[in-house]
Amino acid sequence: MLTFEKPTDQTIDAAVVALRKDFGDRAVTSHAVREHHSHGEGMQDSALPDVVVFPETNEEVASIVKLCNQARIPVIAFGTGTSLEGHLKALYGGVCIDLSRMNKILQVNAEDLDCRVQAGVTREQLNVEIRATGLFFPIDPGANASIGGMSATRASGTNAVRYGTMKENILGLTVITPDGRIIKTGTRARKSSAGYDLTRLYIGSEGTLGIITEIQLKLYGVPERISAAVCQFDELPHAVNVVITAMQLGIPMARIELLDEVQMDACIKYSKLEGLQAKPTLFMEFHGTDAYVAEQIEQMKSITVDFGASDYRFADKPEDRTKLWKARHDAYWAGMSYSPGKQAFATDSCVPISRLADCIAAAKAEVDKSGLVCMIVGHVGDGNFHVQITFDPNDAEERARADNVAAKIARIAIEMGGTCTGEHGIGIHKLDALKVEHGEAVDVMRTIKKALDPNNIMNPGKTIPMN
Repeated sequence: MLTFEKPTDQTIDAAVVALRKDFGDRAVTSHAVREHHSHGEGMQDSALPDVVVFPETNEEVASIVKLCNQARIPVIAFGTGTSLEGHLKALYGGVCIDLSRMNKILQVNAEDLDCRVQAGVTREQLNVEIRATGLFFPIDPGANASIGGMSATRASGTNAVRYGTMKENILGLTVITPDGRIIKTGTRARKSSAGYDLTRLYIGSEGTLGIITEIQLKLYGVPERISAAVCQFDELPHAVNVVITAMQLGIPMARIELLDEVQMDACIKYSKLEGLQAKPTLFMEFHGTDAYVAEQIEQMKSITVDFGASDYRFADKPEDRTKLWKARHDAYWAGMSYSPGKQAFATDSCVPISRLADCIAAAKAEVDKSGLVCMIVGHVGDGNFHVQITFDPNDAEERARADNVAAKIARIAIEMGGTCTGEHGIGIHKLDALKVEHGEAVDVMRTIKKALDPNNIMNPGKTIPMN
């Protein structure tokens, strides 16, 4: 069992005085700043930290954590605030460490296709700054998230079907441990058999085992040709079965995204998409040489025609691709605008590719039974899909129905050999689902948590169930 007692007001006041002495106006207690740091882009239920600190070096982060560990004060790391599962809520108050000022690209090794960045660097910033090298970083969760946050939540996104997730693209980390030590994990080598794989332990730990401050990343050459395409279907199962067939045949898609008819309706209205209908739709992207891309497109056309797909609509110019993918990335905001006055949260699941059609059909059935406005969008090439659930925040019964739908979809995915979350993480919303998915292994996770963070100060109450 994990336990934590909220620190007293006197303990917090003493810590704030000490932090202001060391950090001056970079230790902030204003309500507006604390409220901004009290939630992510998911549910807007707030739980405010007592103080927000803006460090600029590893040593400063270590000094904050050391102070908090000695005083038994919670520590919550903050990147850009785009997480979706309640990771940022200060359930017991405490100190929020905002890493946005640690935003330097420390090293680019173009010959070795890697770089080292501070945790506050965002994915868009990184790609702009390395553009001249002919390289890019492919992990794209949609939001302009920080690399540190993406590492802590084991993010992936639209390119994961070809380039993998953060787990596959991190070579090493700098981590501040709960007792304030600065440690480095991994190397620049592409493989190692030296000791425990601490890098993978910290990736996806959601700030519960330490604070990631630097990341060694893999980079990739910008493809000679990039071509995006859209095609539409009369029925959702047809679109899903196209994806399954393509993956089973090994077509090396860079991106293949599914939007159901409700999500497309919302995106058409929000992003002013012309020439498209509110029908199940696949957004695709192909990377490679001219000949290789042409071959992939022909392979996909031969599959989609069997499932009654519309003609392909291509976007080859960078500005056209940007507009298309921006519409996809704005799906969450399109969903929010679709039902004015309502609130929404997105849940995600991931299953083996052969079960994708079954899982989406079962999710759709639960959505229909709930009577709520919901929409499906997903990185379906790797079996991952999201359901955005809309509800009235002032209606407790409707909120309960929304939570129930999310819980049922998670359990369906688990029963099909999948996971309750492919990329959002556990946070506070999926603690029960984690116990269903991993059973006795959760006790091993608690053992690791207790060993590395015996005072349970690192983001307490998240990721690992307390009991």
